[in-house]
Amino acid sequence: MGEDMLHVMEWHNGEKAPSPFSDAEMARRQNDIRLWMARNDVDAALFTSYHCICYFSGWLYCQFGRKYGLAIDQDSATTISNGIDGGQPWRRSFGGNITYTDWRRDNFHRAVRQLTRGVRRLGIEFDHVSLDFRRELEAALPGVGFVDVSKPAMWMRTIKSEEEQALIRTGARIADVGGAAGVAAIRAGVPEHEVAIAATNAMIREIAGAFPFVELMDSWTWFQSGINTDGAHNPVTNRRVQLGDILSLNTFPMIFGYYTALERTLFCDRCDDASLDIWEKNVAVHRRGLELIRPGARCSEIAMELNEMYRQWDLLKYRSFGYGHSFGVLCHYYGREAGVELREDVDTELRPGMVVSMEPMVAIPQGLPGAGGYREHDILIVTEDGAEDITGFPFGPEHNIIRG
Repeated sequence: MGEDMLHVMEWHNGEKAPSPFSDAEMARRQNDIRLWMARNDVDAALFTSYHCICYFSGWLYCQFGRKYGLAIDQDSATTISNGIDGGQPWRRSFGGNITYTDWRRDNFHRAVRQLTRGVRRLGIEFDHVSLDFRRELEAALPGVGFVDVSKPAMWMRTIKSEEEQALIRTGARIADVGGAAGVAAIRAGVPEHEVAIAATNAMIREIAGAFPFVELMDSWTWFQSGINTDGAHNPVTNRRVQLGDILSLNTFPMIFGYYTALERTLFCDRCDDASLDIWEKNVAVHRRGLELIRPGARCSEIAMELNEMYRQWDLLKYRSFGYGHSFGVLCHYYGREAGVELREDVDTELRPGMVVSMEPMVAIPQGLPGAGGYREHDILIVTEDGAEDITGFPFGPEHNIIRG
């Protein structure tokens, strides 16, 4: 390999890009990790996931078959990017950045070695590093012991700062904008994808207008009709909406790696009696769930109380997932704060600063009265003495039978 073929370099092109977060906020996040490292005799941490790199550096990478990282020690924080990304990772990173090239397949590991000289105990994300990746790290860093940093980092992310809460509020408002645009596009004969396009485009334009400089990426809408409503994450299709269809409108603006959501059950033009009965019962569960979100409440206890409501109506057998989850740096292809999910097997106590959804759903199989999936979704910020619902879009039959 010729001397002119660089393996690892600095590609600091341009100035640092505007961020929604202050330097003090980003320093706080990185110092929280440094404090954890000091208490646990860990010399450095190597983050490799979308969510942790974004949370601790402000930069959200595009993987496309390559490896990315963020190395933090007591003195510095440096993202590791690939040459294909140019200077964008430097501009977005709070801290330093080094770039590795594709000239050799081990160049990522060269960069890691450069940033971890003298390290004996290294934090890595056990829930993100594959078996192959771990073997590569072991070969690249002989004698280094690995410690899990994924769980400590998750618990740090579950408490949202005031600056994070402000961004999430903006996201919730923009999700409502997408919901209104989607509803305006709904009528019999319109395909699902056209409703989704209308909602997504409205959100993208709103995000673009809300910040002086923002990368517009990953916002999306799931609009489902008829049988397609039975799964919360079913993709958009070209099925055409029919009169009397049950509908599910789900808008997801993505802003600086932060996810927010609005999800609503609707009907096209009319709602039959069987469907109306199930819908109203699910709305009742949703209302009670909103009341249960408060500091000191346990995730498992919330789930079990809401289970009893479904059980009395013989609907519990149609419930398919938990009642809500934490919000923050996450998306449909990365991130999860599994310690704060409203499930029967999660005993976490809600604390001020946590942001969670309430999203009860039942899916009635095809062929039964009221067939389809019913789901409502609001976002709440847990406060010192209760919770604030930051979703403004109305829910229930009195608002969401859409007559075109």
